[in-house]
Amino acid sequence: MSTNTSHDAWYRIENINAIDSPSLIVYKQRIQQNIQHAIAMVNGVQWLRPHVKTNKMAEVCSMMMSAGITKFKCATIAEAEMLGLLAAKDVLLAYQPVGPKVQRLVKLIKAYAATRFSCLVDNVEIAEELAAVAKQNAVDIDVFIDVNVGMNRTGIQPTEVVALYKKIIALPQLQVKGLHAYDGHIRDTDVAIRKEKCDAVFETVKHLKNLLTAEVSEKAKELIIVIGGSPSFPVHAKREGVECSPGTFVFWDWGYKHTMPDEPFEYAALVTTRVISIIDEQTLCTDLGHKSVAAENPLPRVHFLNAAEAVPVGQSEEHLVLKVSDTKAYKTGDVLYGVPVHICPTVALYDTAIVIENNKATDEWKVIARDRKISV
Repeated sequence: MSTNTSHDAWYRIENINAIDSPSLIVYKQRIQQNIQHAIAMVNGVQWLRPHVKTNKMAEVCSMMMSAGITKFKCATIAEAEMLGLLAAKDVLLAYQPVGPKVQRLVKLIKAYAATRFSCLVDNVEIAEELAAVAKQNAVDIDVFIDVNVGMNRTGIQPTEVVALYKKIIALPQLQVKGLHAYDGHIRDTDVAIRKEKCDAVFETVKHLKNLLTAEVSEKAKELIIVIGGSPSFPVHAKREGVECSPGTFVFWDWGYKHTMPDEPFEYAALVTTRVISIIDEQTLCTDLGHKSVAAENPLPRVHFLNAAEAVPVGQSEEHLVLKVSDTKAYKTGDVLYGVPVHICPTVALYDTAIVIENNKATDEWKVIARDRKISV
């Protein structure tokens, strides 16, 4: 195969013949480096609250804890329980619990006493339900008011925050710990433009905190601001007293690498696939279907480090068809190393990840939080 098969390629796996395909591959040393990059970007590790929805693995979270990280964000009850199993100190469920999730959150709080759990709220009805269930179970629940700063996905409008805050602090079982804002709609490659937009978002949230302090309670001065994701991380990381919540940084992906070239993170998770059929002089097929790489984006959904010329032209559940300049350069069984455009939902497609250290597969990590339920 006339591709980059150099023996010093960082992604090359010496015992690749022992690894079936398609597979999710994680590179332990690169994960560690990305964690250290993130820590170096903030004004102290206490201001870092990584989102674990990207990695979903207890071992990766343990690596972050070993580096001094004590606060986390998550999106599901299973992700929260994974962190509870690790006795993580502080876990924010960055999702407003509705339906059975209210009871499940309370069960988490009671089951994992070493972890302080909190959640988002953006309306009084859910706050009242949380308070009622908390009272029934003799627990207190910490909450963050979710502020819609332009993502238009969840959160209360800024003009309604004061009224909601007043109603929540009147509920004895709830403790308002802070304000949460996700500015995932800001993805400008131009750093100056991205900073300008992120600054505007932050000013909105900062103003709300000041307003709550002046109009409602001096205690509001103690509210924590949790803000941002990986795209806005470099901007918010420079602020004093603000918790930043990047998630993708730990593995990185093609999408962010090329949209946010200013960020220092490197690929630490790939997918491997094999050529399974040569179709004609310029077309071949691999075993990387919809079930093996995130398919929510248009083609290409993956780019190959050792076959940069290969262009995805068709995909189905178990197959990915590629166009190349000359299929004579390939043979069935050839291994391709792919960088997903979007790593987060790609990880969720796999039960386990193959761990690579010093170019050798050494272990497997269970993607434990891909499940909707662990025990709670």
